[in-house]
Amino acid sequence: MKKFEDEPTENQLNIEISEEMADGIYSNLAIISHSNSEFVLDFLRLVPNVPKAKVKSRIVLTPQHAKRLMKAMIENIKRYESQFGNIVESDQQGFPPMNFNNPIAQA
Repeated sequence: MKKFEDEPTENQLNIEISEEMADGIYSNLAIISHSNSEFVLDFLRLVPNVPKAKVKSRIVLTPQHAKRLMKAMIENIKRYESQFGNIVESDQQGFPPMNFNNPIAQA
């Protein structure tokens, strides 16, 4: 029996994504918290010279899914670095700077 590309196989998952979701949401800060039953990943966007950031997306995962995500991220970072070179990390520890080293606008 011949299988066609668009014919689902036993281990295939068909995924749909809306246009709005396909655009994605930019985030330059993630805050991770957890309880004994779930991990919560909040993705924020910091804007220069604005001391307030809104959560743009929140993902809630079981501990098992959080660990699978971590392993998948490690594997994908290894693949990225083998293709594009090492990702250089900032020397800064902790919370990112609020001013992004940009001058404050004056009128």
